[in-house]
Amino acid sequence: MACCDHDIHEEELKVGKFRRILWFVFIINLVMFIVEFGTAFYADSVSLQADALDFMADSMTYGVTLLVLGSSIRIRASVAMLKGISMGLLGLWIFARTTINAQGAIVPLAELMGAVGIVALIANVVSAVLLFKFRSGDSNMRSIWLCSRNDAIGNIAIVVAASGVFALESGWPDFIVAVLMATLSIVASIQIIKQAMHELRDVSL
Repeated sequence: MACCDHDIHEEELKVGKFRRILWFVFIINLVMFIVEFGTAFYADSVSLQADALDFMADSMTYGVTLLVLGSSIRIRASVAMLKGISMGLLGLWIFARTTINAQGAIVPLAELMGAVGIVALIANVVSAVLLFKFRSGDSNMRSIWLCSRNDAIGNIAIVVAASGVFALESGWPDFIVAVLMATLSIVASIQIIKQAMHELRDVSL
């Protein structure tokens, strides 16, 4: 009986810590969406545009997660399923937007692209570090970690792409990174959906 009480206490403590960290990460992502959205289209960078919308999607995801945190596994898994689907749709959108920019041979503003990419990288690294200890939780917690991890990887690629755009005076480094970001989003989407389906199947048995 004492062991059970201890387990419940530990789980409640973990959820409480996760909630506080999630609020902080939610604010970071919301601020970054506003900053990046204001410059992404001006810079004509498809990878920055995708990243700005990703910050917006993450903000919405964190907000919804805060609402369902501590709810039943069924509810948390259902929310994770929706997040997985949204990540997949975002990946498809990035593919489509990249095709349009490639056909127009658009060359982004490399300096602005790189500067915003560095700021976004710092924000996502901070978020990923804060969420690292929760990466092995349920599908809902795991989806949060995967979002932040993928965002940090994507921002590193954006900074590298900005250097390539500057050196080559071509938009292709931007297009290549956008495709990589889309691929990461779709792969993470599949992982989240599979785990959420497994959890929903378990609670239905």
